Amino acid sequence: MTKKDIILKVSDETNIKQIDVKRIVQKTFDYVVEALARGEKIELRNFGVFKVKQRKSRTGRNPRTGQVVPVPPRKVVVFKPGLEMKQKIK
Repeated sequence: MTKKDIILKVSDETNIKQIDVKRIVQKTFDYVVEALARGEKIELRNFGVFKVKQRKSRTGRNPRTGQVVPVPPRKVVVFKPGLEMKQKIK
């Protein structure tokens, strides 16, 4: 499912113009990304939690050459599904 699919479904079910739904959906995503960039945790009840985690530096290996390469530390976004989502997916 794409963002456009979400916009079409919400627009059809709510009778709100697609352009208005698109603005709302995009603003929601923008605020989520901004909060994660600031290091904040996003908790959406019954859906899940997004948070930024710091990965430590490590040594990796190039699979083609076998050469050892240092992998620098970096931040990654992790998602933990909520209880209701877990139950519906089972």
